[in-house]
Amino acid sequence: MISTSPIRRTARPARQEAPAHLFTIGQAVRLKGGFLRPALPTDIYHITGTLPARGDSLQYRIRSDGERHERVTTQDSLEPVDMSQSGGSSNLIERTFGHG
Repeated sequence: MISTSPIRRTARPARQEAPAHLFTIGQAVRLKGGFLRPALPTDIYHITGTLPARGDSLQYRIRSDGERHERVTTQDSLEPVDMSQSGGSSNLIERTFGHG
């Protein structure tokens, strides 16, 4: 006698979308201050590349104009910089020479 058993189909796991990077290449950011080191307003970095997640946080390559090397940091340790309020070069030009 041939035994027939029901076909078991394995359910596919729910597909999780990859988390999205909050910052874009070229964007100005600052490292968040921590317990041992406060954030300095002059410590402005630019995103030079995006990297995959490390644990639960996406990673970025960042570089400061005053440094010759790049750093790797996680998304949760960065905050955006509003260049219009931080004395960016365009703001300095406008303050020096006027709006046109």
